[in-house]
Amino acid sequence: FAPPTEHVLEKHEVAPSKRNINLKDAYEHLLSFFRPVTCRHKDKQTLIPCHVGEGLNATECLENKCCPSTTSHELKCYKPFKDNVQLAFRLLMLVAGAFLVLGCLPFYCCTCLQRSQCANPLRRANKEVEQIVQRKRAHSKDIYSLSLD
Repeated sequence: FAPPTEHVLEKHEVAPSKRNINLKDAYEHLLSFFRPVTCRHKDKQTLIPCHVGEGLNATECLENKCCPSTTSHELKCYKPFKDNVQLAFRLLMLVAGAFLVLGCLPFYCCTCLQRSQCANPLRRANKEVEQIVQRKRAHSKDIYSLSLD
């Protein structure tokens, strides 16, 4: 039971949904999938400072999508680098998944069409065979009823 100070929804009220995702957020997630970044730098790469402010700690630096640097006495933020290895792996998995789906699609369609009576004429009942079966059933019912008497 809710305490009397909290608001309780009535039957005609609808609870507000918190899953409102706007188009910009979805676009950013899609873009981040195809543009992966990393904070690991190699010796030859130059660090480009991230212009979010001076004297940020590691948490604030990461919240602003920057990488913290601990190489100097002061903690500075730098822009992350493109991760080409991660991009290649993601694209490879995406293409492999697409080929898997496209490879299984004909088998799925064939099994659905084989089970369908309109697409597969062998699944339809033959009228002549059906009449013969009905006559035999009627004949067997007559014999069965005579044997019970």
